[in-house]
Amino acid sequence: MNKSLKIVLFGMLLGMGSCSFTPKIEADPDKAKDELLIDIISFVLDKVHFEARALNDNFSKEVYDEYLETLDPQKRYFYADDIKEFDVYKNELDDQFKNKELTFFNLTYTRLLKRIEESKSFAGNALKRPFDFNKKDSISTNFEKRQYVSSKKEMKERWFKSLKFSSLNNYHEKITEQNADTTTTEKKEFKILEQEAREQTENALKEYYEFNKDLKKEDWFSMYINTIVKSFDPHTNYFAPQDKDRFDISMSGKLEGIGARLQKKNDFIKIVELISGGPAWRGEQLEVGDIITKVKQEDENEPVSIIGMRLDDAVKLIKGPKGTKVSLTVKRVDGSYEVIEIVRDIVELEETYAKSTLTKHKGQTFGLIHLPKFYFNRKDYKERNAAIDVKKEIERLKKQDIEGLVIDLRNNGGGSLRTVVEIAGLFIKEGPVVQVKSKIEETKVLRDTDSSIDWKGPLVIMVNELSASASEILAAAMQDYNRAIVIGSTQTYGKGTVQNFMDLNRWVRNNTSGDLGALKITTSKFYRVNGGSTQLEGVKSDIIVPDKYSYIDIGEKDQENPLAWDKISSAQYEVFSNTNFQEIINRSTARITNNEQLKLIDQNAKWISEQMDRDEFSLNYEDYKSKIEENEAQISFFEKIDTFTTELTFESLPYEKKQIKQDSILGKKRSRWHESLTKDVYVEEALEVLRDLSKNVTK
Repeated sequence: MNKSLKIVLFGMLLGMGSCSFTPKIEADPDKAKDELLIDIISFVLDKVHFEARALNDNFSKEVYDEYLETLDPQKRYFYADDIKEFDVYKNELDDQFKNKELTFFNLTYTRLLKRIEESKSFAGNALKRPFDFNKKDSISTNFEKRQYVSSKKEMKERWFKSLKFSSLNNYHEKITEQNADTTTTEKKEFKILEQEAREQTENALKEYYEFNKDLKKEDWFSMYINTIVKSFDPHTNYFAPQDKDRFDISMSGKLEGIGARLQKKNDFIKIVELISGGPAWRGEQLEVGDIITKVKQEDENEPVSIIGMRLDDAVKLIKGPKGTKVSLTVKRVDGSYEVIEIVRDIVELEETYAKSTLTKHKGQTFGLIHLPKFYFNRKDYKERNAAIDVKKEIERLKKQDIEGLVIDLRNNGGGSLRTVVEIAGLFIKEGPVVQVKSKIEETKVLRDTDSSIDWKGPLVIMVNELSASASEILAAAMQDYNRAIVIGSTQTYGKGTVQNFMDLNRWVRNNTSGDLGALKITTSKFYRVNGGSTQLEGVKSDIIVPDKYSYIDIGEKDQENPLAWDKISSAQYEVFSNTNFQEIINRSTARITNNEQLKLIDQNAKWISEQMDRDEFSLNYEDYKSKIEENEAQISFFEKIDTFTTELTFESLPYEKKQIKQDSILGKKRSRWHESLTKDVYVEEALEVLRDLSKNVTK
């Protein structure tokens, strides 16, 4: 939390009696704790959130719909009659929240447990008999358009199709494995393979019910609270005590496991980020967007399905001690499946830091700095941070007489506000970098106050759809100052908000209710120096290059309840005007239009989008197999993307070459990085832009 916000909140605590809460003494301590939690969260949201919304019927309807979708995303538990009973509260949740009433929560919680228990008989009966994979039938996975069933007969049919589809997947995998096995000539007949597939589905379902059984009422209550707070914006979250502990661990900078951040959407666990330096990142097999369907430990014979599993429980299966192995069955964005084995490790923090490389391109020397995040040491800012490291890399590159510089911010999700201001200052002669507006403070202009410029030469900023927050601040500032050309996706992620982590226990006097957890709450908004927000719209690239995410909805605008875009007054700043950017942009656009590799990438991106939109699947094996083979043919066609290579070569700087002589692991890391850069068509075009810039910049 920033210093000024701490002061304001402290003043609120001292000056307003209503800001400090005392637990009620009740016969039911859990009820008292829940009511206290609602009381505090309600107050904090109203007083601190950047854009506290009105608690009215619209709020109530949104929370109602979102909560039911959270509880039963596939509509395979609740009946239409249940929903009719719940509908009484559709416009009353705002009043219940204000009055700390739990009637709706208690009703849905007890009904859900009852329906889950009933579903066991539907599932058990469906899996008793062999499935007929010759029957012409299909299943829709568009759960949003599904209607709630009206009878047990319809519910049995819904479960039957769901389990048949799961077994069909397993059956196809077993046939594929059997056909690929050249060590034996004995082939299992359909009857055996179908039974094994069904048993695999049954085992996965048992695991699902077991994990569900372990959930406590407080876990379900956390889901309810999170539905409420997320209706304010997608980055405001409630952290129950155990979640708060995990957050504190993650902020320490050490992660033990595979090094991937996961997110649950409906019943699926999706990879949303690969942690630089982690085992998954080093293995180069997992990708953002992959869905993990099964997990197998090294001492287990069969994998465990995590479809429908609680995210925390799935994470527990995937995480593990350093040196142990875990096998993940993943579904790619193109629909293909693959089993990947990863050796768990402690994520190597070194790979989260800035690094640079040299390249010779058509007789000129250029430098590239890769910045994975805007990091800093929370205990001692001056010890090591992104600004200090980028400054060092620039000085080292200048000693090699580079003629242009690329800053690679692709996949950079942001980080420290202070570091991004200082990094922007390396390229401009003092001036505003970003404006910050909060609910409880006037708009502040954060400035570079150092008149020196560390790099005055040609500059290109690389971004993509996953460049967010601080990355967008740097790209926007360089764009507004006309200091650099931004190349990449149509726009960046579009997260123009600031969050602070607030310990809810600090708001309570004489707390006898135990740990209340914490609230991550949106307190401010970023604005460009030209006054425009980066919220939703992100930063529009000067040069647009197609990539595999081009047609996939992954930005802030695709989240639930994002804050709106707006604009404030422009700050006073002096624009660089010594370069004809438009001519250079036009040249680059012409090259991109005629680039065969980029045409293929764009074609692949469109195909991937089509596959993701597909929600009707055949339950007839021959039809199912035919579609799989069709997809595999397309996947094979697009493999040409991975075989592409440029004529570029990259090398470490002299200081790093000395380190590599003493550190073979570092040498392997840099070798792998340099090899990936030689296959990177985006880097190739960025260097072409630098060449054009170097010819046009007035020295």
